[in-house]
Amino acid sequence: MPDVTIAEAVDLLRRGEVVALPTETVYGLAADATNPAAVAKIYAAKGRPDFNPLISHIADYAQLAGLALADSRAKALADAFWPGALTLVLPRAAACPVAEAVSAGLPSLAIRLPAHPIAREILRLVGRPVAAPSANRSGHVSPSTAAHVRHSLGPAIPVVEGGPCPVGLESTVIGLTGSQALLLRPGGIPAAAIEAVLGAPLGRPQSAKLESPGMLLKHYAPSRPVRLDATTAHGNEGLLSFGPARPGFAAYFSLSDTGDLTEAAAKLYAGLHALDRADLDGIAVMPIPEEGIGAAILDRLRRAARGR
Repeated sequence: MPDVTIAEAVDLLRRGEVVALPTETVYGLAADATNPAAVAKIYAAKGRPDFNPLISHIADYAQLAGLALADSRAKALADAFWPGALTLVLPRAAACPVAEAVSAGLPSLAIRLPAHPIAREILRLVGRPVAAPSANRSGHVSPSTAAHVRHSLGPAIPVVEGGPCPVGLESTVIGLTGSQALLLRPGGIPAAAIEAVLGAPLGRPQSAKLESPGMLLKHYAPSRPVRLDATTAHGNEGLLSFGPARPGFAAYFSLSDTGDLTEAAAKLYAGLHALDRADLDGIAVMPIPEEGIGAAILDRLRRAARGR
């Protein structure tokens, strides 16, 4: 299917169809979050397990009313980081119109207000919350370009072309359903920046229950095995380099020649896609510091290294 315009995407979403659209984090596979049949099409297209909840995207903060219960912490974080790469998991409102399948049976709702101008315009014109997990087969490498979407989901999914995603990693997910704010998934906004706004440390989940998207241990995985903290080549491997590349690898993709973590985050999924090749036996990754957005990069790589 050829690319679709913003107007065509809005029409498709209003009619209960799915559309891949760009956000600043990754491309999302979008559907009307209030339409159970449309939401079911997301799960079917991705091959996503129905116990894995979805993020609902909204056009502005006012749209949050009636969907979820936002306390002072949620308001402070929204003021600081919305629109942007932050998802808040909040208690569902009693009359929340979002389909139960979006929450995967949980009494909470994951909500984000994206910054990408195309996504913002589509959300404004649709006029209702839109569920949109990453636009790829479940467990595979997330898409940071429209070409990645087409490669993963095939030609049947309409795509709104928006160029490469500038952040390149999924949103940070913060759980606000209890007394302590929880870091449910590291992402495009460093945990330290969120803690600075809250004035308190973030907790970590104490159980394996899926409280938000992105918590599966095996996730974001290419078809080739991934090896972390590589300093020398092991056989016929491609290298994801960070800083000056090491010799001896069969292929190379530079995340950042200068060791810039923001650049590396934006290029991570493009690098995994580029080195996921039949002529390579695996993908090696040079050491990456676990600081700032580096924590989110390593979160994705560790899950990728576990496979699918």
